[in-house]
Amino acid sequence: MRLVRSVLLPLLALVAFALPSLAQTGPPGGTIYANDVAFSTVATPADLPPHGKFNTLYVLGGGLAPVSDAGPGDPGYRGGRWAVRMVTFSGAPRQLTNEAAVLAAQARGELSVGPVVRYFACPLIPK
Repeated sequence: MRLVRSVLLPLLALVAFALPSLAQTGPPGGTIYANDVAFSTVATPADLPPHGKFNTLYVLGGGLAPVSDAGPGDPGYRGGRWAVRMVTFSGAPRQLTNEAAVLAAQARGELSVGPVVRYFACPLIPK
């Protein structure tokens, strides 16, 4: 019983105090826009094979948040399965917040959209 009090109780106290601070740090994440709504996301390091259905994720670069063609609740949303396409601005980069704006800027020659460069999964979480 003395062993339980001298070793196990301090260990339990350490775990009880450490878990909340570890939970706050969490995995790396960021923001993704879908139809003018900002979502939080959790970055996952795993790539997926290019099989099945994916949503398009336009990566704007330059510290700007990516833009998705769909988000939670939208028809056609694939639950966070992404085909990544890089965007290159011909002028000053600016934050876009929906696919229609990306495609309109492309039609005006303000940016170009490259081919799919990666397939991966990450959730969109309402902010």
